[in-house]
Amino acid sequence: MLSIESCSLCPRECGVDRNAAPGFCGCGNKLKIARAALHIWEEPCISGKNGSGTVFFSGCALRCCYCQNYAVSQEDFGKEISVSRLAEIFLELQDKGAHNINLVTATQYVPWVLEALDKAKGALHIPVVYNCGGYERVETVRALKGYVDIYLPDLKYYSSELSGKYSKAKDYFKVASAAVAEMVAQAGNPRFDGSGMLQKGVVIRHLVLPGGREDSIAILNWLKGNLEKGSFLLSLMSQYTPAYKSFEHREINRRITTMEYEAVAKEALRLGLDTGYMQERSSAGEEYTPPFDLEGV
Repeated sequence: MLSIESCSLCPRECGVDRNAAPGFCGCGNKLKIARAALHIWEEPCISGKNGSGTVFFSGCALRCCYCQNYAVSQEDFGKEISVSRLAEIFLELQDKGAHNINLVTATQYVPWVLEALDKAKGALHIPVVYNCGGYERVETVRALKGYVDIYLPDLKYYSSELSGKYSKAKDYFKVASAAVAEMVAQAGNPRFDGSGMLQKGVVIRHLVLPGGREDSIAILNWLKGNLEKGSFLLSLMSQYTPAYKSFEHREINRRITTMEYEAVAKEALRLGLDTGYMQERSSAGEEYTPPFDLEGV
């Protein structure tokens, strides 16, 4: 049962009654979002020519020190809205030509999100994307069945040392790998429409970190050994840009080098993980971070 009383929506399972106080995620008992707008910087099969109807939710269960969206994820930026307003936003984005509804870091609000999707049912005719950091409870992912068409999770780390240092989640890989496997089992193999837009399936993102080549390769080998070929798309990203508190860790207070990224990309190709996307090395930059200005809220 999904409830914010003794909250266990995310893997932190902090047990806080969010009617009385914020949980680990920083969220209480009000739905809060920071932006709702067409977004063109997702993978081509999600953004397309019109853009993805992206809704950024406030708060987060992770504490990534390099988060480019830190104002929203960790500094409580956003505006409180009702469930009915969220349902309206979904339909407004659809009317603007969005290829899909893209729920960004929505885990801490899953009960509200499902209620809003129920309200929009019948009028909403585009796929729903669940865009998350991968740090999800399998039970919460199972509750999304029938509501989510496309999963867009990160698979950030293999090493518990790195995940503990950079995201305060030593159990990240154990938790995220199980969640990702459930997403793949639930969504099935990727399915596209006639224009190449993804309608069902999973896109697994991995951001290569400075000095993290070996960890990235360990993740690629896990994907190769544990998920069937063709059951997901891989999005290998080179866009890491130092942000927020990355200066506290000298080794990641820089962009990745061409050599670092190419070594990981070559290993992905060697393993046959060639279905999906690989960013150009020049993609690193701040343009991927949208302006959080309450647009569309």
